[in-house]
Amino acid sequence: MSRPRVDVVVLTMNDRPAEEAAAQATLLAQSGVDVRVVVVGNGCQPEVVPPGALTVCLPENIGIPGGRNAGADALHEAGDPADWLYFLDNDARFPRPDVLARLVAEAEQHPEAAWVQPRLTGPDDVTTPRRWVPRLRAANPGRPGRVTSMTEGVVLIRRAAFDAVGGWEHQLFLYHEGFDLAWRLYAAGWSGWYAAGIRMHHPLTTPARHALYHRLAARNRIWIAYRNLPALFIPLYVGAWTVITLARAVRGGGLRQTLRGMREGWSTRRTQLRRPMNWRTVYRLTAAGRPPVI
Repeated sequence: MSRPRVDVVVLTMNDRPAEEAAAQATLLAQSGVDVRVVVVGNGCQPEVVPPGALTVCLPENIGIPGGRNAGADALHEAGDPADWLYFLDNDARFPRPDVLARLVAEAEQHPEAAWVQPRLTGPDDVTTPRRWVPRLRAANPGRPGRVTSMTEGVVLIRRAAFDAVGGWEHQLFLYHEGFDLAWRLYAAGWSGWYAAGIRMHHPLTTPARHALYHRLAARNRIWIAYRNLPALFIPLYVGAWTVITLARAVRGGGLRQTLRGMREGWSTRRTQLRRPMNWRTVYRLTAAGRPPVI
């Protein structure tokens, strides 16, 4: 039998060469699959590139979802695209050489799943912050099951499903593009699977390390609600996240930028293409453990 083929997209801004080299080394060590890699320079020429990899040099930083789309497009244009796409943060590492093969095997056992999500931990192979668990009930990160969100930088996605829904939404630039893509995949009839027994490693960083975090996270919550939700759910979703986001901002900082992002999101929401999910999709999301209210 032929081995599964996986196309891997890695983004870079040439800002962490040591981490990138380490991440790529663990990628090249994957066994049981045939891997093709593209390294996308978001506003730069990639400097750390594994042997035989494709490269894409974007003249400006178009954001993470746009950069990932550029990588997926380049792999498609190179011919004979693989059935599987893997999106890899350039500082994430494969702790074992069989991670990709096991993720593909999980996906084949769950043909209804458009994406399969490994458990993301810190370098200690144990610590999993709640924000890295792709469901509301995050107390037990080792429990597998159906999920409705994804951790975007370490995820395996079926190429056919990814292409059918148009890939990542580039206008989001950064933050919550995983929720948007997951909702669109559910609306297309797919679901997601959390393979909690398969681990990936990532530094224990926080999203707030990025200067744009508070503004874009608040803006994008409103944008994805307007893009995807039935009209009845938009005020419920936005209201719930307004309370949560403001409470976090008061406690952890960034209140001014959060308020700015909320104003921007609401005033520009109509710039987003609106394709509300139907009520069957709402039911399926709810049955999977996360109604589209929070």
